[in-house]
Amino acid sequence: MYIKFRKGFLHLVLMVVGFIMLMPFLWMLSTSLKNPKEIFTYPPIWIPSEIRWENYLDALTVVPFGRYYVNSIVVALSVTFIVLITSSLAAFAFARLKFRGREILFFTYLATLMIPFPVLLIPNFLIVREFGWYDTYAALILPPAFSAVATFLYRQAFRGIPTVLDDAARIDGASSWQIWWKVIMPNAGPVTAALGIFTFLGNWNEFLWPLVVTNRVEMRTIPVGLSSFQGQYSVQWELLMSAAVIALLPIVIIYLFAQKWIISGVTISGMGGR
Repeated sequence: MYIKFRKGFLHLVLMVVGFIMLMPFLWMLSTSLKNPKEIFTYPPIWIPSEIRWENYLDALTVVPFGRYYVNSIVVALSVTFIVLITSSLAAFAFARLKFRGREILFFTYLATLMIPFPVLLIPNFLIVREFGWYDTYAALILPPAFSAVATFLYRQAFRGIPTVLDDAARIDGASSWQIWWKVIMPNAGPVTAALGIFTFLGNWNEFLWPLVVTNRVEMRTIPVGLSSFQGQYSVQWELLMSAAVIALLPIVIIYLFAQKWIISGVTISGMGGR
């Protein structure tokens, strides 16, 4: 009886916490469908008296939101692909290849995680400007395309794969490249999926770096483009919330279809704290 009561109480607490966490998203959806006059009424109105679906159409046409969407997709997918390739290769070297100074080099590489991004912002910007990449896709894609976190997680996952598979492949004449591609990577599928999802979402929501390295409207990504609805003296809240809902759709879809991969990847890679 006590165990049933404890489980029921725990589920109740989780439902309440889940609802509290969901309230901002529900309010965002409600605001996106409201008339501007109803946004700040008191008491708050959750269900608009008039559903204004045209807010979404206005959000797409007032600014070149379609261009922002394309830019975000191109940047997020490109960064994710490069991160998975470079991080898996680096992790393979740290986990499988034996060379002098491997551990020192790995911990030095890992130590870069202690450097906060604002410290690197100006040096990275100067490098981008010297290469002539300012206001281009190269500036948006290449600097964030190398991740020490992804390398560390891949290394943890690779170390859990039995080395006898490498030995068997080498006996059959496989090179290190073939072992990485045909032996290691197929066994690291959950980690690859989880890292791919986290990297995509992180770059989809990135604001500061695209704001610094872009100037033209045509090169803005969604987070920077959302600021277009904020003027000096007023904010078009209904359009801002409509655009935010549209920007949120890919994240929701990815989460709904990839929950199993996220949990599995986090557990195998060691992010779960085990």
